Amino acid sequence: MSRTIVERIAEAHIAGGTAGAGRPVRAGDFVTLRPVHVLTHDNSSAVIEKFRARGGSSVFCPRQPIFALDHDIQNKSPSNLKKYAKIEEFAREQGIVCYPPGAGIGHQLMLERGHVRPGELVVAADSHANIYGALGALGTPLVRADAAEIWARGTFVWRIPPTIQVVLRGALRPGVSGKDVILALCGRYREGEVHNAALEFAGPGLAALDMDARMTIANMTTEWGAIAAWFPVDETTRAYLAHRRPAALEVEERPAVDLRPDEGAAYAGRITLDLESVTHEVAGPDNLRPAARPLAVRVHKAYLLSCANARAGDLSAAVAAMEGKPVAPGTTLYVAAASEEVEAQARASGDWQALLDASAVVLPAGCGPCIGLGEGLLSPGEVGISASPRNFKGRMGSREAKCYLASPAVVAASAVAGRICLPGDAARDPRPEGSRPHLSTTFTVSSPSSEGGAVSTAAPRQRGGRSSGRLIFLPRADIDTDQIFGRRYLYRDTLGPRAMGRVAMENYDPGFARRVREGDVLVAGPRFGVGSSREQAVTALLAGGVRAVVAGSFGPTFERNALHHGLMCLESPMLVRELFAHYADAITRGGRTLVGAGRGRRVVIDLRRREITWRRRIFACVVRTI
Repeated sequence: MSRTIVERIAEAHIAGGTAGAGRPVRAGDFVTLRPVHVLTHDNSSAVIEKFRARGGSSVFCPRQPIFALDHDIQNKSPSNLKKYAKIEEFAREQGIVCYPPGAGIGHQLMLERGHVRPGELVVAADSHANIYGALGALGTPLVRADAAEIWARGTFVWRIPPTIQVVLRGALRPGVSGKDVILALCGRYREGEVHNAALEFAGPGLAALDMDARMTIANMTTEWGAIAAWFPVDETTRAYLAHRRPAALEVEERPAVDLRPDEGAAYAGRITLDLESVTHEVAGPDNLRPAARPLAVRVHKAYLLSCANARAGDLSAAVAAMEGKPVAPGTTLYVAAASEEVEAQARASGDWQALLDASAVVLPAGCGPCIGLGEGLLSPGEVGISASPRNFKGRMGSREAKCYLASPAVVAASAVAGRICLPGDAARDPRPEGSRPHLSTTFTVSSPSSEGGAVSTAAPRQRGGRSSGRLIFLPRADIDTDQIFGRRYLYRDTLGPRAMGRVAMENYDPGFARRVREGDVLVAGPRFGVGSSREQAVTALLAGGVRAVVAGSFGPTFERNALHHGLMCLESPMLVRELFAHYADAITRGGRTLVGAGRGRRVVIDLRRREITWRRRIFACVVRTI
């Protein structure tokens, strides 16, 4: 059987599972894998608690975990400093590599400190682990419970995803970047074509992409909906790795992997992109969709930071786009390097001083405003433009603010102009109206597996696999984890279950908690729970009374968290479409949390038959598992 590169790398890291019966692994298989490394960041404190709660005292392999304190590093409160000290003490006790606050963003440190090598399986309790694929590794996001399992046993369970091949042709125009490429792909394909799939990049256009571009594209495939992305190993990869010696503490045995997919490998689909057709892209402010004529929109704050775009090449492109001009009055430009090494490179090249001379506000190397923490957050009514990977409403400050996404060059040019503009051209958009990159696709559409899996048994009125609950309909697609559990509560470790329930969905609808009751069944549009891997998105819903979520599809890390915490997840696109039609008038009036009434008050779930009944109509459903 011909294998994709994802299947090949996964097979090389198998510790047990379904693939031991004399055949290669294939998409859909559940396998037990042993990763080379697992990264945790500020969430390491929560993983420590989970690890100890399951009786753990010594980690299975001290060389597997990597800690990087990077999210809330501007927070100097006694409670946060105490948490950091606790993490660092645990690392010393266990012999784990731990990067302190200010060293850089964890994903960047994994790449530049030699923790990621071609053909390896490297995971993280963070949603942007896809970035490791830029170096020819298989990187995928997990959740806190998975990280605790790896600490304890060295392994985790993973379902092999289908692979979609992305073929790149041609070369980018001067000044156009990898950020423009991934924004173009995200903007044109937001209807689920690559959702929960792995992406394998291929084609002659790869030679035109430097390592910074590959890292940005791989990083933001998370926003596109993929759970892994892989770039072939070529001279660009080898040149980057030439001076990146493996870290001192590493797993002794690294599996040897033939870093090529088999001829005739079975792909779930193929996307072809002509790089020459890509130009400067601006996305948002509504979750990565192409902005409608954004030029001349007033900008209050601009951001050059994040694991997507804060490397030396990004800062250099920004300085070039500024053309020696200062930041416009009334606009603030925030800059944070991806790591100490990146900042040192920028200082050596003169780019750092150029940014300071332009009146940029420097923040420590870390996540900061990208995750909605520390200095520089957006206030109500403000507009921001950012080189970060996400612009979910309320993520970088007030939910009454707007944030656009763009490349470092566009961000910097906009900061100088005080309004959104393109480098070297503040007056007009060079694209003809309606012009878009040429994207062609061919997909083999297959239905999700209906195999059984672990599901919650906590729903009320449950008899013989049947349960029922009051319908709560959220008529939106792409409801992200920031909307489910807002960033301002993210690191409040003392927030109890009752309080978590009161703030569930607050960033989506402040009135949600007043409407939800114990035992309710939540129904939402496709891609529910996309975005960050925060487990509180699940535990807050449970604390608020929700016992099952039905959606058109789910974000992969939300699914993993739901399984670990006993929240039933069911896919039923047919029911979702029916509800959108039934509630069309209420949706038009702006309804966000719609409570079932009359004959449509309750839904009945039959797990044995994999059916959901609403208003005496039966809809097929799929029980989601990892």
